[in-house]
Parts: sequence; structure tokens; C-alpha cells
Amino acid sequence: MDLIDELRQNNIHIRDEIKVTEMLKELMEGGPDRLQVIADFDMTLSKFIHKGVRCDTCHNILDESPLLPEFFREKAVKYRKKYFAIETDPNMTVEEKYPYMVEWWTLGHELLIQSNVTKHKLEEMVRDSKAKLREGCDWFFEQLHKQEVPLLIFSAGLGDLIEEIIRQQAHLYSNMKIVSNYMEFDEEGVLIGWKGDLIHTFNKNESAIHKSDYFSRLRHRENVILLGDSIGDLRMAEGATDAKHILKIGFLNHKVEESLQLYKSKFDIVIVQDESLDIPNAIYRKIQNKRV
Repeated sequence: MDLIDELRQNNIHIRDEIKVTEMLKELMEGGPDRLQVIADFDMTLSKFIHKGVRCDTCHNILDESPLLPEFFREKAVKYRKKYFAIETDPNMTVEEKYPYMVEWWTLGHELLIQSNVTKHKLEEMVRDSKAKLREGCDWFFEQLHKQEVPLLIFSAGLGDLIEEIIRQQAHLYSNMKIVSNYMEFDEEGVLIGWKGDLIHTFNKNESAIHKSDYFSRLRHRENVILLGDSIGDLRMAEGATDAKHILKIGFLNHKVEESLQLYKSKFDIVIVQDESLDIPNAIYRKIQNKRV
């Protein structure tokens, strides 16, 4: 890839280089004013592994927190072992996985309500967790904010924890919109339920954001960079019906041998086992400078 040197690395896989080159040229010519970014959070903006240790997703933060009762952790680990294998099974279709994801998220959310989660404990849980933003996330966030590029963070995780992770490790900017599962607390700060519709890995196209005027207000931003680590993340941009160019960048964090061909057939650029945002940042630098 002559346009961007970083795309020549051995862990970067591009099925159709001509298509990607042409799309990159369009994004660069459009510049920041015509761009919007849509990103998953867990294992996309956040790390999969740090110094050989698996990092926490939003749900893992709660699953492993000593601030929650033992019965919660035992059941949460049991659920994760069963359902994560289904979520990442390359031999199952999205349609086959869908009901299992609804079941997993519903069981997990009900379990949290039973566990007396309180709002003031969330900050401490995040601080003591193994959740980490990818290297270069702070630069990416800052530059998008400076250029007023909308960043939609679309997550099947927990919005309250995503906000806290970003506050503690980077900065929560006004150009960010987070669509996720948000907790509902009573007057004493105890979790009593959940706001809005359930969002899981494979129903992001059904979220209320797609029924709102969010994307219609961004019609002039016809260039989209989509970041995800799951095939289900490809549906995050379905509300952007006026988009002309959607550059789909996929992070393949594990099960590389089994999943690489599938990811290459779905994403324009596949980044294998890289815990940074170096590739999106390199692309954005070119867009920012309008260098073709």
C-alpha cells in the first residue's frame, strides 16, 4: 500500500488493495469535514491483551470485582465460559448465535440487579480492573475532537463503565456519543434496572440510534471509518444511509487461523493481534492533512 506505509506490515491483511486504495483517496480528499467515525468499544478501542495478560471487557470488570458478591462472580464466569465460545465460534452464523447472545446479556443483567451494584462503586471497579484503552487512543480522541469529527461509540457493553474508563485513561469529549447498555439507579444509587433496549453483539443495527435523527444530521459526512472486532460490528453503520464510502477496519484479536479468511471477506482492512490504534491513527493523519 503506497498511500500509507503502515499498511505494509505483516499483520495487516487487505483482500482488495485496489478498492481500499480508492477509498482511502476519497477519505483523504474529503478531509475531516466530511468524516465520521463509528467504533465498537470492547477489544476495539480497548485492548485484548496487555503484557501477556487478558484485559477486561466492561462485563469482565464486574465479573471479577471483589466489590460484588461471590455468587455473582461464580455465575458470571459460568455464563462467560458457555456463551463466549458461542459468540466467537467461526462455524456458527450470526442468526444462530443471536438467541444465545440475548440469553447471555439478559441473564447477566438480571444477575447484576440481584447483586446490589451501586453507582459509587463503579469508579473504584474501573480503577482496579485490567481494562485498558489501546495505545494511541488518547491521540485519536483528541484529534477527532479538535477537528470536530463525530465519534459514535457503539457497544454491547456497559455505557456507565465505558464513560469511566475513558475519563480515567483519556478524556471524554463533546464530539463523542456513546450508545450502550446504561444502568438505571434509584435515589440511593442502587442499580434497579436498565435504560432503553438491550444491545448485544449482534443487534447493533436495531438500536434506537438508527431510528433517531443522528445519522440524518450528518448527511454531509458521507465518509465513514468503522472500527470493530466482531462480524456483528459491521452492522453499526446501517443507519448511515447517505454514506458514500465506509472503510471497515477489523481487529482480529484471537482465533486468527480459524477466522482470518472470514474477516478478510467482511472487513476492508484486518489488523491481527495488535494492541494499538496505529493503523487508524496513520489513516487519520493523512485525512487530517488532506494528503493524497
